Amino acid sequence: MANTPRKRRQTPASKPESGRFYYKGSRLKPLQAFCQVARLGSVSRAAEALFLSQPAVSLQLKALESHYGVPLLERVGRRLSLTREGQVLYDLARPLLEGFEGLDEAFRDSQQGLDGGEVNIAAGSSTLLHLLPAPLAAFRAQRPEVRVHLHSVTGRAGLEKLRADEVDFAVGAMWEVPNDIDYAPLQRFDAMLITAPGHPLAKKAKPTLEDLSPHGLILPPKQLSTWRMVTTAFEQRRVPYRVAIEVGGWEVIKQYVAQGLGIAIVSALCLTDADRGRLVAKPLREYFPSRSYGVLVRKGKTLSAPARAFVDLIKPGLFQRRDWFEAGHSER
Repeated sequence: MANTPRKRRQTPASKPESGRFYYKGSRLKPLQAFCQVARLGSVSRAAEALFLSQPAVSLQLKALESHYGVPLLERVGRRLSLTREGQVLYDLARPLLEGFEGLDEAFRDSQQGLDGGEVNIAAGSSTLLHLLPAPLAAFRAQRPEVRVHLHSVTGRAGLEKLRADEVDFAVGAMWEVPNDIDYAPLQRFDAMLITAPGHPLAKKAKPTLEDLSPHGLILPPKQLSTWRMVTTAFEQRRVPYRVAIEVGGWEVIKQYVAQGLGIAIVSALCLTDADRGRLVAKPLREYFPSRSYGVLVRKGKTLSAPARAFVDLIKPGLFQRRDWFEAGHSER
């Protein structure tokens, strides 16, 4: 009897099972990509933050939506926003990812305890001189074994350190708060005109911008918020102004004003009792809003135990539970 060839058994092509996830066997990376896109509103910006290509992030988002069977993001204008289902997933995934991202630091803290480790803080010179000494002294008394590293930076440099996680948090004033930064205001200070005692404006009870116009201004560098605040006020009222000296640091500016090199508009934060004999200060509330100083952290950052202890000394409970997808805002 002739051998009849056996029919080869047909194996149906495997299909993904419902409810299972197929992206390199991991859900972590797609969730990270999803949360970054939700936070930044853009695939390209998320890809840059994750050091990935845009197609890689798009594939991760597609895999996540395919797994859950619902759209998670939708385009609103130029920005990608969460759908209703996406918001639910974001709220569930965000604390899990925060915990994962903070795992290494939390583990080190558990080994060292609150009496070990390091706190890195970014702040400008005036904040270092006038706002931080009290909480710093209290922290040193409570946690003497923790090394505190103070980074004297302001403006964009401070934000870059926050975003790169080179510092735990920053303390200072903000003109505009970026979308990826959380800001908790603590104290407010008026804008003050300062002159030398013999200056003609020293005798003016309520100087106007027109009174200031003929005199040379001493301003911080252009990239700082004070320059924008001062020049915007003059330009909005169409009052001419002249910048005589551009220099950084309130202490330097106060010294130059005292020597009669110009006038300046500074935050009341930097004025002390020792300045009364060498400077005349007058509030300019009619033209400039008060400036708030506070604590800044990168949205989504989990503070280490030492950093958490320091922030609680400044104000208890800051950043305990805030959604870092919410748009940043300025209190000014």
